[in-house]
Amino acid sequence: MNTEITEEEQLALGVLRCCGGSVLELAILAKETLEAGRGRMRRARECVRLGEEQIRLREKTVTFRKTVEAALEEREKKKRRARTVTDFRYYCKRLMARNPGLAERRVRSITSEDCRRYLEAAYGNTLSQYRKARAILSGVFSTAIRHEWCDVNPVSRVEVPDVIEKPIEPLTLEEVERLEEAAQRPEHQDMQLSLHLMLYCGIRPTEVSRIDPERDIDWQHAQVLVRPTTSKTGGGRVVPLRKAGSISVRTIPRRWVHRWRALRRAAGWNKEAAHPWRPDTCRHTFATYHAAHFRNFPALQLEMGHRDASLLRTRYVYAGENNEASALRYFRA
Repeated sequence: MNTEITEEEQLALGVLRCCGGSVLELAILAKETLEAGRGRMRRARECVRLGEEQIRLREKTVTFRKTVEAALEEREKKKRRARTVTDFRYYCKRLMARNPGLAERRVRSITSEDCRRYLEAAYGNTLSQYRKARAILSGVFSTAIRHEWCDVNPVSRVEVPDVIEKPIEPLTLEEVERLEEAAQRPEHQDMQLSLHLMLYCGIRPTEVSRIDPERDIDWQHAQVLVRPTTSKTGGGRVVPLRKAGSISVRTIPRRWVHRWRALRRAAGWNKEAAHPWRPDTCRHTFATYHAAHFRNFPALQLEMGHRDASLLRTRYVYAGENNEASALRYFRA
């Protein structure tokens, strides 16, 4: 075996010694790099370059907590609704509380399977909250992508659970009367207009709380303007103001959520109630009686602010006993 070292090999050894560390380890590293490049020097150099780039990207990241803070700051700068920001903060806080270690986890290292596990731990028992948490978590990673703290949104591979819409029974006429009678009491009179807008215009509670009666209600032509900034979905609509003559107090009170809860309690929906109050019950009642009385789904769709009639057909149509007669009484002036 020829043990003589050529001048070129001596120069190579000198180069390796200048790198520091074991010459043998460096030679093995060079061999592995060439093998990764399939024996081609140009491809081996490309492997080194790409590997270096991946290391740089891996190091250019922040914790999940830091990303959430950045996402909240973005939403506040864009002047998103206070409720939107509050919900975003609440859902992220619960995700971190229910998943120890998530807050300090580097966002670039979080996988789709991790996201699925985090969502299950925090919101696995409630389908609607799971869907909303998934959307918010996706928003967190969208912020991370904009800041180049990660390259992909892992939430995009987390399946969206199907929602099985169930028909919702409307309030009975007796229950409607209980609410209206409670709104006639001096301590609840400031909620008369709010109740009317929910029962006879189908306007969502959160939308009602944002309406300015002087600016948004045309009393002369009996119309309510739900502006895009007022609407839950961001789309404006004009809704007929039916039975306007029955409204004696034309104000929307402050501390609206508290006042609405107090009115419901006064009407009998307290802790001892046989049937708990369900979200948007007044809106469901309006849609059900509207469909039974006017039999005009396109008009109802416009008044409700829906993109199509599919939700109306699955949730709001309740074929109860004497429904048409009840609907006639409901809308009678």
